[in-house]
Amino acid sequence: MNSEDVFINCPFSDDYDSYFKAILFTVIRSGFNPRCAREDDDGGDVRFEKICRIIEDCKYGIHDISKTELDAASGLPRFNMPLELGLFLGARKYGDAEQILKKTIIFDRDPHRYQQFMSDISGQDIHAHNNDIPQLIIGVAAWLRRASKRKTVPGGTAIADEYAVFMQNLPIMLAARQMQPEDLTYDDDITFIAEWLVKNA
Repeated sequence: MNSEDVFINCPFSDDYDSYFKAILFTVIRSGFNPRCAREDDDGGDVRFEKICRIIEDCKYGIHDISKTELDAASGLPRFNMPLELGLFLGARKYGDAEQILKKTIIFDRDPHRYQQFMSDISGQDIHAHNNDIPQLIIGVAAWLRRASKRKTVPGGTAIADEYAVFMQNLPIMLAARQMQPEDLTYDDDITFIAEWLVKNA
């Protein structure tokens, strides 16, 4: 298990993309390595097995279970986030001496909303981001600093300010490489964030 790796379990939808980028930015800015199911696009790999491998590797986990709306096409909710949260908690509960050292933070949109659809986690400390990106960044940064005990993790307000500037600069960075926002892959997100931080942070 790598103490630098942070598993990110969140919606991969267009309306969540700026939140996802904010989490990536905060994790990288804090000195950690983001990991998620999007990191490898191999049609020969079983997705569930890939997620299990990533979870096994990661000491830290960030889980956002806020997106519970019904899918417009199927009329059903997406349960990937609760499933991956369960895998992470199961690894911590039933894993070996290394796996039980895992640490996690769970976000929902509003305080106590999760009790209406996933009441079994009522005994845990759930954080609400209120669909506010700066609040999400502040929560992630504070948790990473506390969970890792690293004094090098910057304050969340400062990271949120940097992220706002990064998002303003991103269209210019994309234009320089003849790319559009819809061209961005997970690897591209990581690259642009890392390059911007080297020049600006």
